Amino acid sequence: MNEDLPEYVREVIRVWLESQGGSDDAVNLLRAYVHSIAPNQHMPVDYVRWVPLELVEANNYNPNSVARAEMGLLLKSIEADGYTQPVVTMYDETKGKYVIVDGFHRYMVLRANEVLREKTGGRLPIVVIEKDVNDRMASTVRHNRARGKHSVDGMANMVFKMLDGGWTDAEICNELGMEPEELVRLKHITGFSKLFADAQYNRAWVTRSQIRVRKAYEAAQAGTVEHANNGERS
Repeated sequence: MNEDLPEYVREVIRVWLESQGGSDDAVNLLRAYVHSIAPNQHMPVDYVRWVPLELVEANNYNPNSVARAEMGLLLKSIEADGYTQPVVTMYDETKGKYVIVDGFHRYMVLRANEVLREKTGGRLPIVVIEKDVNDRMASTVRHNRARGKHSVDGMANMVFKMLDGGWTDAEICNELGMEPEELVRLKHITGFSKLFADAQYNRAWVTRSQIRVRKAYEAAQAGTVEHANNGERS
């Protein structure tokens, strides 16, 4: 494919890269320029960059989880085939770091493996999307759900944060591809529905524990009434 590029263009690129020491930062600059004039510049994957591992950090809301065995398989895959997918991030200007939206385990594999870090020069391939914190959480869930990998506890925690951040039920369902009944369950798991009672949701979803508590309460009430009636008769 290199032969398809005019010789003078290849030469200019080669000479310039050599003048920059052939660094990853110089290559990133070239990619950034090509991306800026590319037809698909609106697509994050059009600009993959290699950044120092210390400039990337995990988020605190990812509901995804991977078993130890699967992490081992991921390491073997990267060792054999290299990184075939970049880590999806957003840039946090206040931290001066790229916060992971999707790809946490690809990031962890590099952090935990010295040999792999030597191969990549301690750099991680990433793409960057422009999102605020609520949109970032929604993006993380969409990535996880598309692969069918997300934990209930993590999802419940994220939904709570989105609700607390002012998202409506309809917005959450639309953004996360979630059915209203699933959102109801997650709201009960987090206790959000107790903080902000919704009569429609309370009718739509009652847990087994709630049923037991209600029956015990009704039985106690019935016993109180019966005792009162017996007292009147006596």
